[in-house]
Amino acid sequence: MEIQDVFSAYKDDLHQVEKYINDNVHSEIKLIPEVAQHLINSGGKRFRPLLLLICARLCGYRDENRFPMATVMEFIHTATLLHDDVIDQASIRRGKTSANQIYGNAISILVGDFLCFKSYTLMTEIGNLDILRLISEMGDIMSEGEVFQLSKCGDINLSEEEYFNIIEKKTAVLISASCASGSILSSAPREKIDALKKFGRNVGMAFQITDDILDYMAKREDFGKSIGKDLEEGKITLPLIFAIKQSTIKEKNKIKEIITSKKNSKKVVREIFSLIEKYKGIDSSFQIASKYINKAKSQLNIFNDCPEKDHLNTVAEYILTRKA
Repeated sequence: MEIQDVFSAYKDDLHQVEKYINDNVHSEIKLIPEVAQHLINSGGKRFRPLLLLICARLCGYRDENRFPMATVMEFIHTATLLHDDVIDQASIRRGKTSANQIYGNAISILVGDFLCFKSYTLMTEIGNLDILRLISEMGDIMSEGEVFQLSKCGDINLSEEEYFNIIEKKTAVLISASCASGSILSSAPREKIDALKKFGRNVGMAFQITDDILDYMAKREDFGKSIGKDLEEGKITLPLIFAIKQSTIKEKNKIKEIITSKKNSKKVVREIFSLIEKYKGIDSSFQIASKYINKAKSQLNIFNDCPEKDHLNTVAEYILTRKA
């Protein structure tokens, strides 16, 4: 089974999610939907809504509330991207000029806030206290991750443990909550909710690691951002952590100089790439991502064989082969 087959299996459900997205991004302040739709309609795969829909169906839930809840996940994800691009002073997002470059930082932040608060309106209408609790806790953790990452920007002494802490808080927790929410809606047993929550957490960890790998591998037209963008922003990610750990004192000093200066010339990027290649930073990072995917798939053992279980396994395996 391919990832396209999974999306096809949920085509009708995802169409309903799109309707909820468009209906709920509406505002009498016309700039709000304009900015939000600039990012929402820029080619995102609806990965988090898809996971929620699969997990809901896996647990036997087919009621209407899965659509607004999937919308919540996409809104929160979009809000974090709007905020991230301001923090990172990004110019490209998904191959397009980023919202902050077009509309300014203040508008981008405020529209991100609008999407967050709209998410709570939708959850209040759903009326599930367990989901409200889960998403509120998730918001706290994601905020901590943003601050922690910012405090470690440019720190070439960032440890693997600190890196994993950052990506769990920034990325994995939202994917984990997407999976858990689908099962909570169905009033699934606690052990199944926990299993899907852990599945999402491990998938999320692998997702961010492969994202960081792609920053050193992909072509811009494939991935929608400048290659070496993390380097320019002073973000130390796993491939570089592996290279720094094994590099000589001279090489470490060179890396520090490049990171501190935040230069992103072709020559500078090539220098870093060559060190990552020399010390097998890509291969080592990919091995870690593979371990997370294996952990994720093992969480599904609690479920009987069924199409939805196959769908989740396919999504997990896709993480390791994606090019965007």
